Amino acid sequence: MLTFQDFEQDANKEGFILNAINQHLTSFPYQIARSADMYDRQMNETIHNYVRMIFTMMGTPIEDFTASNNKIASNFFHRLNTQRCTYLLGNGVSFTDHKETSVNEEGVEVVTDTTKQRLGNKFDTTLKKIGYNALIHGVCYGFWNVDKLYIFPLTEFVPLLDEETGILRAGIRFWRLDPDKPMMIVLYEEDGFTKYKTRDSKGSEGGLIEIQAKKAYKTKVLHTEIDGDVVIGEENYSSLPIIPLYGSDKKQSTLIGMREAIDSFDLIRSGFANDLTDCSQIYWIIENCGGMTDEDLARFRDRLKINHIANADTNNGKVTPYAQDIPFQARKEYLDEIRAGIYEDFGALDVHTVAAGATNDHIDAAYQPMDEEADDFEYQVCEFIQQILALMGIEDTPQFKRNRISNEKEQVEMVMLEANYLDDETILSKLPNITPDEIAHILARRDLENYNQFDSGVEESEEVEENVEEEPQE
Repeated sequence: MLTFQDFEQDANKEGFILNAINQHLTSFPYQIARSADMYDRQMNETIHNYVRMIFTMMGTPIEDFTASNNKIASNFFHRLNTQRCTYLLGNGVSFTDHKETSVNEEGVEVVTDTTKQRLGNKFDTTLKKIGYNALIHGVCYGFWNVDKLYIFPLTEFVPLLDEETGILRAGIRFWRLDPDKPMMIVLYEEDGFTKYKTRDSKGSEGGLIEIQAKKAYKTKVLHTEIDGDVVIGEENYSSLPIIPLYGSDKKQSTLIGMREAIDSFDLIRSGFANDLTDCSQIYWIIENCGGMTDEDLARFRDRLKINHIANADTNNGKVTPYAQDIPFQARKEYLDEIRAGIYEDFGALDVHTVAAGATNDHIDAAYQPMDEEADDFEYQVCEFIQQILALMGIEDTPQFKRNRISNEKEQVEMVMLEANYLDDETILSKLPNITPDEIAHILARRDLENYNQFDSGVEESEEVEENVEEEPQE
């Protein structure tokens, strides 16, 4: 493992960069991350590389070209990680400490989350992508660039940690569009970033070319009508603006521990499909053919499997086929058991276990394992966001509204029973189908409607008073 201190002590920075990238490509976290990407795309490696083998008379394994080789890959990995990520981040993030009140054109007060506004409109979307990569890879890095967040997945980023504190002090971003294209490299340090690229597409043999000298992260620009934009200074952050987001406190990919169960499920289901195709449970007993050698029997079997007919080459020989029913029920029960075990070990919600019309107590009990895993993930996300806010000079508290199913009718009825003791904002925050970001807009529209109704009522009353005065008196 190469650290930040190793980087500082190495006089040949370009050589160190190439060595660090090559070492990263062979590391265990990188290999796990690449495998996780394959499983995430439903290209499960074990079942994809599985080959059905037979043994020759000499005991040598060879590929059985006569056998069916259906490869049915399950989608557990993508499904369960998507569930955990969207459960916490599906409704975005909101903040509690910085609210700004303004008056719109209609004269109604509008509450704005200024912290969320400074983070940008795409912050929620980018945060969700970083969170998902953190789950499947174990860690993902976010680069805060003035007013926008960028994604640095583990498969494209080499972290250089401090040996004493374990804090990320520098990093190397690398990517290549195609194997025959040069590799692009960016070295990120606390005092700026430098851009390189390889001299050719053969890897590190040709060395690196510096295409941009070290530059600060923030540039101060003065705009005038005469000179246009003029750079008047540069500035860096108080620390490296690249922050790691870990998927859990274990800091490892969710593929670890789940892979074996997924592979077992895929192999059994694919094997069942192959048995149905090959009828491999049908076998033959040959009588009065003791003169046939093992080679003759092998050729006899191959002709039966390929041509469905063979000559026993005997006068009194007899071939009797026997068939066995494929053990469907046993395999189905075992598949159901593996499936339930995958959901239980991951701490996910299997919607098939929630009966229709279940009360919120039953639903909450089903969500309990998922809440426990989401609590660990939420802790990592909150720490990640607060480090971004620290770079911006903001102190605030992030909050999330988890995306979960519920008996909404029962939940709304309970809120309505308590409505007489609550204010409007609290009532809206407890309703299951309203997100925190919608509450301020709903309250503003309600105030506008009340204002218009009041204004209209005043005008009507004035008209009535005028009509009364115009009536003749007796």
